[in-house]
This record gives sequence, structure tokens and C-alpha cells, in this order.
Amino acid sequence: MLRAGGYFVWAAQPVYKHEENLQEQWKEMQDLTRRICWELVKKEGYIAIWRKPLNNSCYLSRDGGAQPPLCDSNDDPDSVWYVSLRSCITRLPENGYGANVTSWPVRLHYPPDRLQSIRMDATFSRKELFKAESKYWNEIIESYVRAFHWKHMNFRNVMDMRAGFGGFAAALHDLDVDCWVMNVVPVSEFNTLPVIYDRGLIGVMHDWCETFDTYPRTYDLLHAAGLFSAEQKRHKCKVSSIMLEMDRMLRPGGTVYIRDTISVMSELQEIATATRWVCTLRDTGEGPHASWKILTCDKRMP
Repeated sequence: MLRAGGYFVWAAQPVYKHEENLQEQWKEMQDLTRRICWELVKKEGYIAIWRKPLNNSCYLSRDGGAQPPLCDSNDDPDSVWYVSLRSCITRLPENGYGANVTSWPVRLHYPPDRLQSIRMDATFSRKELFKAESKYWNEIIESYVRAFHWKHMNFRNVMDMRAGFGGFAAALHDLDVDCWVMNVVPVSEFNTLPVIYDRGLIGVMHDWCETFDTYPRTYDLLHAAGLFSAEQKRHKCKVSSIMLEMDRMLRPGGTVYIRDTISVMSELQEIATATRWVCTLRDTGEGPHASWKILTCDKRMP
């Protein structure tokens, strides 16, 4: 999980206590970090800090038979869904992708290098797609802030259920909506997590036909753009199953914004009413004859 050049901070008794068994643990930790090429950059008080290398030179200069071994050359570190743990070291990209990110907050809007490594069908420049998504969500969130008073709704825990490149979360930051966003990339779509993390955001992959690993009544705002029409095409699970999972995650008093095609709105409204959400169907900025609508729902206090 750690980025090239990233840091690991260990706050533990073996760092500063001198009992024999704890010192043995410290020696074991030193041996392991040496073998995986982490550099001890600071040891002070009860904290030790290591740094992961920026390239593969240390990995390749290890003695033959060193453990743990390097992963096979055909290993795909971007394969993250239902993948077992592997006792091997993932090689770093030779082109430096993932290591040479810009500083915050510039990185939020700078198309990262790993954008070029995303496996996707792109007839246009990926950088242009990235910029277009950012512009699209900035315009939409600006309208939400103005029309729905998002700055005064006390959103804190927010989820974007179909995050793309993370443009929704970036727009919330730009427009000073004080919240954090869990960006979810559906497993049925292109894995854009490298771009989301390189922007300085956080996210996960998930199959919305399965339960999301979170405590019930966790989120203040759930945002889903194009999710239901995309999931319908998979024919894997019912729309109602996804809506019920949303209800489980949404705190009482929480809000749902669904932006999707007209074809799914009737079913969504019916399920939302059965779930006792209070909903309003609205036009998008494109007007009443557009093919997309916005369904806003509140989960009222019991």
C-alpha cells in the first residue's frame, strides 16, 4: 500500500524499552526492514520512522535468495479486488509513476502521471478527460451550494458511490464544503484509484451488489451519479438491494443525492418511498427535457 518514498511510523514498546524480549523484537524489526529496503530515518523516544525506497535499485541488489522475494514480473499491483495477500515485494514502476506527485493542494488539480497507466477506453486525451470531469463537477457542486445551501447542512462524512477521477470530492474542497469524502470506484468500471490517491484523496473499490464494509448509520451524505443505470446493465443484483444498503449506511437525518437517467427514476422513487425517505425529483441544469434527473432524499429522524 505504501507509496514509493512513503513513510512508516512505528510507535511501540520495542522502540524505547530495553527488556530482553522487547529488544529481540526490535532486532527482528530492524532485520525485516533492512531486507525490504526500508531506511530508518528517525528513532526518537518511543517512535521509529522508516522510508520506502524511491526505485528498485535496492531490491535488485539484494543477495540471491533474500526473503521476502520480489513478486513475479507478471504480478499486477493494481489488481485489488478479491486478491489474496502475497508474501513478496511489489516492484516499483520504472517510470516513477506514483512517486513523483506534486505537493498539496496543487496535486488535487494536477493530472497525475498514473493517469496514463489506467486501463480505460479513451478516444480523447486522458488529461482532457480529467480536466473535463473536474470542470463538470465544479459547476454542479457550485449550483448545489447555491441552490441547496450545502455549506449550511453540516455534512461531514460523505460518500461518492461512483467516484471516477474524484472530481466530486475535489469540487467540495474547492468550494469550501467542510467534509471528508470516501471515493468508491465500482469494480465493474475502470480502476481509477491510483488517480484518486495521487490527487491526495482517499478511496476504495467495491461491488455494490455486496455489503459495504462500514458501521451502520455512518454517512451524512451519499452521492450517486449514474450508478444505478450502470448497475442495471450488469444484471447482477436488484436496484432495491443497493438502495437498502444505502439506507443502512445513512444516518438518521442524512441526505441522498442521486443523479441518473430518467429510465431508472420511477423505480428509485418507489423504493425510496417504501424505505420512508422523503424525496423530491428535480430537473438538472439542462432543463425539464434532459435525459437525466436529480432525486434528492432525506432520511428523517424516527
